[in-house]
Amino acid sequence: MNKTNFIHDNFLLENDFAEQLYHNFAKEMPIIDYHNHLPPQEIAENKIFNNITKIWINGDHYKWRAMRTLGVDEKFITGDASDKEKFMQWAKTVPYTMRNPLYHWTHLELARYFDIYELLNGKSAEKIYNETADKLISKDYSCQNLLKKVNVEVVCTTEDPTDTLAYHQKISNSNLNIKVSTAFRPDKAILISNEGYNSYIDELEKAANISIQSYTGLCEALKRRIEYFDQNGCKLCDHGLDQIYFDNFTEIEVNTIFCKKRSSQNISSEEALKFQSAILLFLAETYHEFGWVQQYHLGALRNNNTRMHTILGPDTGWDSIGDYPQAQNLSNFLNALDSKDKLTKTILYNLNPADNEVMAAMIGNFNDGKIKGKVQLGSGWWFLDQKDGIVKQLNALSNMGLISCFVGMLTDSRSFLSFPRHEYFRRVLCNLLGDEIKRGELPNDIKWIGGMVRDISYNNAKEYFDF
Repeated sequence: MNKTNFIHDNFLLENDFAEQLYHNFAKEMPIIDYHNHLPPQEIAENKIFNNITKIWINGDHYKWRAMRTLGVDEKFITGDASDKEKFMQWAKTVPYTMRNPLYHWTHLELARYFDIYELLNGKSAEKIYNETADKLISKDYSCQNLLKKVNVEVVCTTEDPTDTLAYHQKISNSNLNIKVSTAFRPDKAILISNEGYNSYIDELEKAANISIQSYTGLCEALKRRIEYFDQNGCKLCDHGLDQIYFDNFTEIEVNTIFCKKRSSQNISSEEALKFQSAILLFLAETYHEFGWVQQYHLGALRNNNTRMHTILGPDTGWDSIGDYPQAQNLSNFLNALDSKDKLTKTILYNLNPADNEVMAAMIGNFNDGKIKGKVQLGSGWWFLDQKDGIVKQLNALSNMGLISCFVGMLTDSRSFLSFPRHEYFRRVLCNLLGDEIKRGELPNDIKWIGGMVRDISYNNAKEYFDF
């Protein structure tokens, strides 16, 4: 297929202004991917993948959902079919994903990593499988080289407080010229009603080398792990919650609730809310003490399909958008921290598009002039990291705040082939601005607006996170 037919130089760029902004200001900027779920072991060991299924389809629940919708048997998704059979089924699915972001991502990734511009479908599948396999087995396609291939400067993975960070230490001591950091993800210590909570606290005891029989002991253990992560270069935390928890509590109440849980007694939903409110505030104040950036991914409704969750476990494609109330608790939480002057840099990621303006307006309440863009509306994520979702997030932020202070895109991905999402975002951003220049809604000041594009693509994140 001719390169000019689909993925071409001006893909998604609809006028000359958009083209200038992208090619002259956005395209060559390095990538700071400040939140993802890449396995640090694979980076440390510079893993080489045997074929494209292993690096591209395994673990990708976006693709799995599409295949299931088309009626592909689970054998060819997470089952025991061969890697080639799984790829063939994905290839047959791709033409049916038109207007889903998977269609764009698929062809961008084939182009950027493999120089393949042919459309993926049932007819081209065999050829593309073999061509990518021949490339992937070479050292040029190791994990570290895949990051270099798309100009990645920083990646920030996500680890549980119990993690030893051994692989991050190995990377830090290597000659890799890409910064690999991590984010502290303590959700398992917060969600006290979860099955297996006590077993997790037992693991945390061992990691922190402290007995955890009281709420005070839990706080001490978490602070020890924060100190350990900080000593290993961590400057961020991340939380994946349905909503921010905020309720009135006393230390006596919270300690009683935790002790009940440790003695395997049932706790009520009201007790769980008090506990979760307390531990979340404690953690947020501790993040401020260490000068970290705190991130909150809010609004997911997880594990909806009980039957399939029982068979396959979490993160296998059974989650969706929730409609939780967000504004009041979020306001109370941020205000409680700000009242003590203990609100650190904060990024709020919203999964429900109905809440874009709610959160975009909220951040302005707590930007106090001390730090540029101190409280951020994070980029569209998960179900919203596609063209429409990106534009809606950019518009909400522009209308309620300052898009010029925005720290830009991230992959939030487990795949080493997902980094063209930064290119995708930059193209959408440049087209949005280029269209408004063409319509006269923005001045024809390419130098100034191009500088803003560079800031959103790279400079703002570099300054904000200070890795």
